Amino acid sequence: MAGKLVLGIETTCDETAAAVIERQRDGSGKILSNIVRSQIDEHAPFGGVVPEIAARAHVDMLDGIIRAAMKEANVGFSDLSAVAAAAGPGLIGGVIVGLTTAKAISLVHNTPLIAVNHLEAHALTPRLTVPLTFPYCLFLASGGHTQIVAVLGVGKYVRLGTTVDDAMGEAFDKVAKMLDLPYPGGPQVERAAAHGNPDRFVFPRPMVGRPDANFSLSGLKTAVRNEATRLMPLEPQDVADLCAGFQAAVLDLTADRISVGLRLFQEKFGPPRALVAAGGVASNLAIRNALHDIAARAQTMLIIPPPALCTDNGAMIAWAGAERLALRMVDAMETAPRARWRLDETASTPAKFANTRARH
Repeated sequence: MAGKLVLGIETTCDETAAAVIERQRDGSGKILSNIVRSQIDEHAPFGGVVPEIAARAHVDMLDGIIRAAMKEANVGFSDLSAVAAAAGPGLIGGVIVGLTTAKAISLVHNTPLIAVNHLEAHALTPRLTVPLTFPYCLFLASGGHTQIVAVLGVGKYVRLGTTVDDAMGEAFDKVAKMLDLPYPGGPQVERAAAHGNPDRFVFPRPMVGRPDANFSLSGLKTAVRNEATRLMPLEPQDVADLCAGFQAAVLDLTADRISVGLRLFQEKFGPPRALVAAGGVASNLAIRNALHDIAARAQTMLIIPPPALCTDNGAMIAWAGAERLALRMVDAMETAPRARWRLDETASTPAKFANTRARH
């Protein structure tokens, strides 16, 4: 192999994943394998991820998934330049499983260890898919995170906005649960919204018009609950219309918040090379279409990785490891797993705006 080979391990939530990537001499990346095993069936009876069940499933499945990833890539452990694992943020039991496994491989095969911030892996994934130079503006939206971040370089991030309450993916899942839609909820809301009338209900657009780039989703979620309660029992068309109205509100507030984030980026760092979207919510087709409009209005390029690289996977961990390895940023065996790990360590936690008045 001409480039550097990195094994990546992802176990921060309910996907057990491993991948091998090659970082080639010109800095580009090539995915040699990317094995993901979802735990949807294990968690579906509970309507959400159960941390202990997730950790036990990682223990049961990870060794086999790593073997499958190595076999598909047609490489041995002695061929690896490094082993990378998501060391946080995430469900601590799962994080421990993945990081401990990576440490064992590193010790046995005398291979450098790279402890990856799961959020940094999302932030750097676009550079695996297309030639992209720094700096660029990242919209990161998932079940646990909603942020707008200036990506200035590997390990160099400035948070421009974040959610003051629920993450966007979390809001989608909670709306699905209150409407009795199957787990996982986010895709079910998107599917139902496609058959609904987005104008039937007038839901709030929290934070729209504010000069900062922060998000708020809890008020919108509560508004959906209130309408659903008022209409009980719900007919299928009621559910579709509620989902459509909720998603329309999310699209509006996303457009406003990212537009502000891009303006703040421009003021602080000059024009971004691109607007980048990552995280599971970026797989939502309506949101992807809205992001195209936002980027067009801002006259900047939009880059969204393929859906399989937006949700949690081992390739993004391997690639972040390869990016850090190229800069000789490796970690010691004493590196601890972290349930919480900010991408921008200097960012403060915004106070929740209890009296935010939404504009319609």
